[in-house]
Amino acid sequence: MAAELGAHEIMQLHEVLTDTIDGINQFQLYRPHVQDPQLRTVLDNQIGFMTQEYNNMVQTVQQQSRSEAIPYRRVKNTSPAYGLKNPSPNAPNISPDEMDDRDVASGMLGCHKASANFRMMASLEFADPTLRRMLQQGAINCSEQSFEVWNYMNQKGIYQVPTMKQMTTSTMINSFNMAQMPQLS
Repeated sequence: MAAELGAHEIMQLHEVLTDTIDGINQFQLYRPHVQDPQLRTVLDNQIGFMTQEYNNMVQTVQQQSRSEAIPYRRVKNTSPAYGLKNPSPNAPNISPDEMDDRDVASGMLGCHKASANFRMMASLEFADPTLRRMLQQGAINCSEQSFEVWNYMNQKGIYQVPTMKQMTTSTMINSFNMAQMPQLS
């Protein structure tokens, strides 16, 4: 397949695969710092999925298979907690020994957000439909994984969702009207 791809596609693949390796390695570095069994389960599942997704992409690129992109399992429907309830102040750690579950979850969330953007941007450069779809699915997978981590953080009160006064919210939402459908000839 490599000869059938453009130079920009090869460069994007190199960057995405390197980013995936970096994400897996980053998550493995987090593992010894996790205390909460729930977060450890999320971390371990995501490392496994990221590794499987990486291997799938490498096999596809090296023409060992033309498999479809693997979707990440959907996060269970949950009700997010809205509002601020005594948020804890944050500051950088003085040493790696201070790393805790909040630090790990926040790092995981940031990694997935960046990777989702990166993969979607890379997908826009691909003419090969299989790799284009694989990168698009990869961006969706990162979004689903980030939501899983965000949900954990929200449940634990680590990632709180500020709200506005109801009048402000209503005013902002109601500042839009339906558009008229254009009449095309």
